[in-house]
Amino acid sequence: MKINSFGVVDTAIQRPCTHFDERPNDDDISLLVIHNISLPAGQFATPFVDDLFMGCIDCQAHPSFADLAGLRVSAHCFIKRSGEIVQYVPFSKRAWHAGRSEFLGRNQCNDFSIGIELEGTDTTAYTQNQYNALQSLTKALINKYPAITRSRIVGHCHIAPGRKTDPGDSFDWNHYFAAL
Repeated sequence: MKINSFGVVDTAIQRPCTHFDERPNDDDISLLVIHNISLPAGQFATPFVDDLFMGCIDCQAHPSFADLAGLRVSAHCFIKRSGEIVQYVPFSKRAWHAGRSEFLGRNQCNDFSIGIELEGTDTTAYTQNQYNALQSLTKALINKYPAITRSRIVGHCHIAPGRKTDPGDSFDWNHYFAAL
């Protein structure tokens, strides 16, 4: 797995979205944030995560989608339960994944982070295919952006405590880190 100079993964499916902007400092990519998402919650292999990141989700498709109307969010990559990686935003650009956030006294983590979404929930075990894909992607990211170190890989829960809980108790940090 390779990441080119534009921040594009050679093995990922490319789904360029418009929910991103320029980073304030191109040379300041120093944090990896792991998230989870499923739409509707707990349902996998639906088109709705892709629709959300592409800005075309039908908020009438499920009652739980009502609060998604007008929401503009994205992640750099989404890892499906199969291990397939979909890239929405090049790593060189600022994806809108972290919201109000803080890491080591620094606010607005989107400015300097990469956001990876795992298809899942806080309480459903992730698949080995997802761990394999995440570990390979993480190695490629560390190679491309050496400021991302093990101590600078966190969950959304770590940068937005009290507001976010993902990737949840179901994420096996020891298993993930063991292969890095």
